[in-house]
Parts: sequence; structure tokens; C-alpha cells
Amino acid sequence: MGLFSKKEEKKESCCCADCTPEKMEQAEAFKSAPGVKVLGSGCVKCNALEAAAKEALAELNMDTNIEHVTDFEQIAAYGVMSTPALVINDKVVSVGKVLKKDEVITILNKLGGKQFVYAERSRRWTKG
Repeated sequence: MGLFSKKEEKKESCCCADCTPEKMEQAEAFKSAPGVKVLGSGCVKCNALEAAAKEALAELNMDTNIEHVTDFEQIAAYGVMSTPALVINDKVVSVGKVLKKDEVITILNKLGGKQFVYAERSRRWTKG
């Protein structure tokens, strides 16, 4: 009699139907890579955040590549539900808004330990 037999359990992910443990491990491994990442689908706002981050890094003379992550499994591994998001050295520092260049510089200074001072005469950022 099939009415009371045990049903086969299906394991499903919380974020999407095709997530597997292997894919989640890959996303976690990717997440731990150092550097600057912009998380988002590639929309106008995501591209604007990436441009602001590039400008900030260039102004601080920091040689860091920016990686634009569009894979939603990798984005979900960070716990981000609203994009664009900015990740610096595996730490989500901004979610759901487009930062300006000066805001990115402030965040980089806080996280990187490097102190840069805006010199009013030369209108440039210099090490303080």
C-alpha cells in the first residue's frame, strides 16, 4: 500500500533550485579571495560603483584589480540581497547604493590602515 510509504526527500537550496553543495563550496572559496569586488548584475548602478572604485584606487595609487561578480550564487555567498555591493578583502562594506569616489576613498582608508590626507593647495591625496 503506497499511501503511508516514506516519500523521497528532495534537498533544495535556500537561494535557487540548481545550487549544489559543490557550487556552494566553489562560491565560498571564491569569496575568500582578497581584493576589491563589485557585486551586481551588470546594471548601470553596478557599473557606476565599479567606476567610482576604480577612480578611488587610481587616486590612492593602489594597484588593485576590481572584479565584477555577476554570478548570483557567488553574490548570495556574501549574504547580499540588494545590489550593487562593494566588497573589500572579503568584507562587505556597502550594499544597495552607489558610492561616490570620496566615499570609497574613506572606506579604503579605514580598512587598509593607510592614512591619506587631502592637501588643499595641490588638490591631491597624499600620505599623511
